[in-house]
Amino acid sequence: MTVLSPDATTPVEIRKKGGERLTIRWADGHESVYLARALRGRCPCAQCVSETTGARLVAEGHVRPDVAIAAARPIGNYALHFDWSDGHTTGIYGFDYLRRICPCAACAGADA
Repeated sequence: MTVLSPDATTPVEIRKKGGERLTIRWADGHESVYLARALRGRCPCAQCVSETTGARLVAEGHVRPDVAIAAARPIGNYALHFDWSDGHTTGIYGFDYLRRICPCAACAGADA
């Protein structure tokens, strides 16, 4: 696994647009835009990922298309906690994890 620089995992701005998307601008200048359903489908909590096998139990296809981010709160200086419109509230998304799941073409390794 590639080690990300501190600037790559330090947010300088976090914006929630309604409940449908979250945008993070990182200290290295990169901007990540996460759609709510995709982000909910990548929840890293033990209800969504098996603690014993690491297998994903809840994926984007299991999430209602109209799911929304009801609230987003920082956890210390290392993560965000989300309350989802579907009632799910247990996931803590570390900034390192959020940067690693950035959906943009450059981060996904696709040709931009």
